[in-house]
Amino acid sequence: MTPSRDISRLLEIMAALRTPVTGCPWDLEQNFATIAPYTIEEAYEVADAITRGDFDDLREELGDLLLQVVYHARMAEEQNAFAFGDVVEAITRKLIRRHPHVFADKDGNIAAAGVKSAWERIKAEEKAERAARRPPEETTHKSLLATVKAGQPALTRAMELQRKASTVGFDWNDPRAVLSKIREEADEIEAALDGNNADELAEETGDLLFALVNLARHVGADPEAALRGTNAKFERRFAYIERALLAKGRSLEDATLQEMDALWNEAKGAGQSQSSSWPSEARAGTHTAESRD
Repeated sequence: MTPSRDISRLLEIMAALRTPVTGCPWDLEQNFATIAPYTIEEAYEVADAITRGDFDDLREELGDLLLQVVYHARMAEEQNAFAFGDVVEAITRKLIRRHPHVFADKDGNIAAAGVKSAWERIKAEEKAERAARRPPEETTHKSLLATVKAGQPALTRAMELQRKASTVGFDWNDPRAVLSKIREEADEIEAALDGNNADELAEETGDLLFALVNLARHVGADPEAALRGTNAKFERRFAYIERALLAKGRSLEDATLQEMDALWNEAKGAGQSQSSSWPSEARAGTHTAESRD
């Protein structure tokens, strides 16, 4: 099989990968739930390529994201739910319907005025149509949180869930109360460590993250932006360690945790407190990565 600019070739390749016996064992094992994290990851990589202004990367990443759409559509087709063509038809119908100011209506007219109001009206109509298609039990109770989109990044969605709940007074009154909750959640993780239960540890870690998002909201910080900033800071400081070792003819693998800790503190700047550095003790003969500020 050869590469092609035609979308049909991508569909053929995906079908071949998912064909029992002759397909790829890894691809055959996947389902919607296992592929979903990759879909989110590819969307982030598209955004990263755009931020960097790297069009070569953007071309590649858009292809990777397109593959995710094709992958999900193929799995749906295998379950007789829908096919890739149905996905294309649905989005083209939506775009035409939402842009009456661009595409002629049934009478051949193009509306130029009231674009924003028409967009909101049409979206509301589509939402009502989707609600009407759902089973009755799903529409009997309309939760306050139902309008918070499920597809958002977890940190952003946590923020939106908390904001929505706060509109009816379900909220902390002051950031210090949230800080107390964070300490409580940290204590619960420590207790869970004693039990060494992976599921419980994951749940308690999620509770701690949720509490941290709550603190970010109360102090006016965007948790996604704050974490991106910390990621960038970590990368800069770790790169300093790599460069410093390279200048000495050393590699990361050759260095001890104590050496890397010392270089980390150098990267933070002369005169800064050493109390916030990572613990220098190597555990079980390996380099240990613990949270730094």
